[in-house]
This record gives sequence, structure tokens and C-alpha cells, in this order.
Amino acid sequence: MAIAAASLLSSSTQCPRERISFLKTGWALGNQGFSDHNCMKRSHLHPSVRRNSSRVYPRLQATLNTVNTAITADKLNQEIGCLGVKAEEGEGKLAKLVLKSIGGSEVEIYLFGGCISSWKTSKGKDLLFVRPDAVFNGQKPISGGIPHCFPQFGPGPMQQHGFARNMTWSVVSSANSEGNPMVTLELKDDSYTHSMWDFNFLATYKVTLESDRLSTQLVVKNTDDKASVTGASVKGLKGCKTLNKFPDPLNPIESLEEREIVNFPGFVDCVYLGAPEKLLLENGLGDTISVENKNWEDAVLWNPHKQMEACYKDFVCVENAKIGKVELQPGQTWTGEQYLSAS
Repeated sequence: MAIAAASLLSSSTQCPRERISFLKTGWALGNQGFSDHNCMKRSHLHPSVRRNSSRVYPRLQATLNTVNTAITADKLNQEIGCLGVKAEEGEGKLAKLVLKSIGGSEVEIYLFGGCISSWKTSKGKDLLFVRPDAVFNGQKPISGGIPHCFPQFGPGPMQQHGFARNMTWSVVSSANSEGNPMVTLELKDDSYTHSMWDFNFLATYKVTLESDRLSTQLVVKNTDDKASVTGASVKGLKGCKTLNKFPDPLNPIESLEEREIVNFPGFVDCVYLGAPEKLLLENGLGDTISVENKNWEDAVLWNPHKQMEACYKDFVCVENAKIGKVELQPGQTWTGEQYLSAS
């Protein structure tokens, strides 16, 4: 399972994948695990109110591929009523939430895929990367930002990266604490998910925005009566065991990372097992982005290089991941947290 770390914008002529760092969130099945990944601009990572407020409201849910008509910004705003949280019509008329902190930072979250597409710091700089050819049609996953890979990370018995990024998430609550807005989204099993993965589950995704810090928390609960198995330049990876998926992704090369600083000279697709809780990304644009996590355990670095010649120089992917199997007994939950900050 993985939560895509973010696609981070970058400035150098080498750029790791669709993000300077692409944060991933998602789950992976079997041996795949799941992840949260961030697409960050290779050099890229409004005022709110001072009062505290919170509100929990009925779930607003849309059936897959009917997001354009089932969920509207007006309908969401009638239910939300929370300072610093507003629903708007985004690309392709898809509903999105816009969070604005009292410190001037801003984040955009599309309900389709539960995908964070933009994170602007208090300086107004957007640190997340979305592919120029990304499709916003409620059918294909949004390419970039912070998507979810669940319940499968990468290829496997179901579609690439699972189904969570192809579905519309519901808004279940919002709050504002001292000018810092937060929202909680959820995704439940239905006939569509059971056609690929025959388990009952509840996934909740909490997003909290502060002046220069973006926090995400993904909690997955097994609501079934049977156990399920899910399998889910950067500094701080020296000494980690690596699984290099280049040139053959089906037969990764095992090794140990000996470099203090890992860069992206070409195509990169590498898993780091037992990664530290904190990694530092220098995006080449003068920003240092801290990617901290709790309970993810592994990391993935990715950049497509000339496989995506139009934009590979603009981002790198730094992903928090849980590569090993996670077995959830009935009623048990798994929680992974991620904290992004820029300096």
C-alpha cells in the first residue's frame, strides 16, 4: 500500500517522474503492499480565519463515473459550512475542495481519486506537480499530485495501482483549528471494488493544512468477517536495502544504498526497504522539502526520464510505501501518516 508522496516540481535538467516528488497514498495487495506518493515539482512543492470551527455532515457519495452530476460544488458547500474549506468546480467540472490556512497556504483536493493536486506554501509557490496531459474526466486517474495506490501498488491481479484513484471519495467531516483547516474523506467497498477485490473495508483520509506544512493520514479498516492481506536529490537512504526495478521490473536487483545523496541522472525506479522516518528532498529550485512518515517503513524513488520526455525534467517522485504484507483481522485497522514541510 502506498500513498504517493507528492510529485514535486524541480528545476534541473533531470527530473524524477511526474513530480519533483510525487507523494503516493494507496494500498497494495499481496506482496505488493501500498503507498502514498508525492509528485513534486523538481523545484516545486489564502488567508483563512482565526476562529476554531468544526462540522460533521452526512456523507455525500457519487457512483463511479457519475461524479460530474452527482456531486456539485454548491451541494458540498451547503453541507460543509466550515471556515477555510470551500468546494469549487475544478478541471473537467470535477468537484474539488480548496483549503486555505490563516498563514496563506492553500491545498486543492479532488474528490475523484481523493487526489491532492496542489499544495501552495505561504509564499505562494506550488510544490506539487500534475502532468500537463493529465485527464480530468472522472474516468481515468489524475496523473500527479498525491494520489492513492490501493489496495495494490503497481501491477498485480487487478488494474495498475488498484481502484482507489479511480473512485469518488466522500466528504465526512471538516474542521478549522486556529486557522488551520482539515477535512476527512472516506472510501467504502461496493460492487465495483468487489468485482476486483472481494473484501469489505473502510478507508478514511484526513488532510490537515498549516502555514508551511501539509499532513495526511490514511486509515484502513477491515470491516469484513475474514482476514485480508494487503501489500503496500534525496538524502537519508544510505544503508537501506534496495530493489532496483531497472532495467527489469519483474526481476529487481537487490543491493545496498551506499550514497549519502541520491540523485536522478536518468530513469529511476527503486524501492528502499526499511527507510528512515524522514527524508530530505532538494528540488533544485532552492527548496528543501522534508518528507516525514509514521508506519510506512519503506520508500520508492521514481522518475520516468525519456519515457515521458515532455515533462520528466519537471518533477521527481518520493513515495512512502508499505511493501510487505499487512494482514488485518476483522475489525482491525492500519494507519499510515505523512508530513510534508518546506524550507
